[in-house]
Amino acid sequence: MRWSIALARRGPEAVLILTLTAAAPAAAELAYVTCQNGEELSVLDLDTGQEAARWPVPGKPAGVAVTTAGNIYTVSPDSKTVRRMSTATGTVLASAVLDGGPIGAAYDPARNRLFVSDWYNARVWALDGDTLAHTAELQTGAAPAGLALSGDGQYLASADRDANQVSIFDAGTLGLLYRVTVGERPFGLRFAPDGRLFVANVGTNDLSIVDAALGRITATVPVGDRPYGVAFASGRAFVTNQYEDTVSVIALDGLTDEGKIDVGEYPEGIDATADGSAVAVANWFDNTITVIDAHSLSVLRQADTCDGPRAFGRFLLGGGNQ
Repeated sequence: MRWSIALARRGPEAVLILTLTAAAPAAAELAYVTCQNGEELSVLDLDTGQEAARWPVPGKPAGVAVTTAGNIYTVSPDSKTVRRMSTATGTVLASAVLDGGPIGAAYDPARNRLFVSDWYNARVWALDGDTLAHTAELQTGAAPAGLALSGDGQYLASADRDANQVSIFDAGTLGLLYRVTVGERPFGLRFAPDGRLFVANVGTNDLSIVDAALGRITATVPVGDRPYGVAFASGRAFVTNQYEDTVSVIALDGLTDEGKIDVGEYPEGIDATADGSAVAVANWFDNTITVIDAHSLSVLRQADTCDGPRAFGRFLLGGGNQ
């Protein structure tokens, strides 16, 4: 099964078609999309598809973590800079320059900590959520990329791409619990609402489903070509497939394939709205985001962003963050 977008990738014609035919999500929500090429951040109203603001973020930003406390954390690999910005104004409230290859980010609201992966030095930094002062380091496998915190705040997971593994830590003590071998070149990962860890393996075109409490794989699920990111809504997992310009849909109950949805070119970051009614996808080569109705699996709208949207992490205000 496959659903298609019968519209141009960009331009006023696409906007007109979507305005006439697409229903709005249940509630408005803001997306904060890091754009690596343009060195900016787009703030988009998902209810209207309009850009509310555009803020400069030097250093080719990729990683992002948005919190309901009013902070956006951005990670700029080229300048090795992590910033805490205001969700209201884009003002930089704190910044830190790290000495490796920062890329992914995950925020721990219970302990007010930001975790940042270091691609070059097989580690994760723990930073103070306010000042971004360095507080601890966690050792991972080679080339850690995506980071994820479990919904109950118990586990932190790192996708160690060049080690073909996931490192799982106790988020409270920061002690290492497990190294779990997964598929080839894991990059993005996220915990499902039921606590299972879903890992997108770029090299083997599949998902590894991991029991974090036991440190073992419970299932392997095929998806599309070059899966990158994972999000959850309406009892389903949504997976961006970079080389297919699609999103795979997997039922959480039974892990059955529910088809693919056509999106923009080279989809990467993906996140779900707080109410679970919609999923937003950042299309890197299209300079757009695609908003999908999580219930009907239809495309609601496509909206323009700044140049090169990556949105690697949690980029919706309230989209699973605290």
